[in-house]
Amino acid sequence: QVQLVESGGGLVQAGGSLRLSCTASGRTFSTYTMGWFRQAPGNGREREFVAAISWSGVTAYYTDSVKGRFTISKDNARNTVYLQMDSLKPEDTAVYYCGARPGIPLTKTTMKTMDYWGKGTLVTVSS
Repeated sequence: QVQLVESGGGLVQAGGSLRLSCTASGRTFSTYTMGWFRQAPGNGREREFVAAISWSGVTAYYTDSVKGRFTISKDNARNTVYLQMDSLKPEDTAVYYCGARPGIPLTKTTMKTMDYWGKGTLVTVSS
């Protein structure tokens, strides 16, 4: 069982920045594919993929709407994955969830599937 705890959400004005963190339990974090997903308030659809990163942190994929504004990174020594969010827009407002997929390499086919989830952290961007 992998436990994930997100932090770093909050209220920010449009154009501002936030950095989300997600700390994972487990001794084999270096073999976890990690990802960030989001769900807008009142949106009953499934969580939207935002970004994912490979075991080593070398390879990352992003949804088109955040490319050039968000950066995902991974610190295996700290069991933590980050999402640096710059140039935030009101449409980025959502609950952001961290996901983990131990033992499965990151590919464009696997990047949207996670086995474990955190409880989420709310990001609100005001206009």
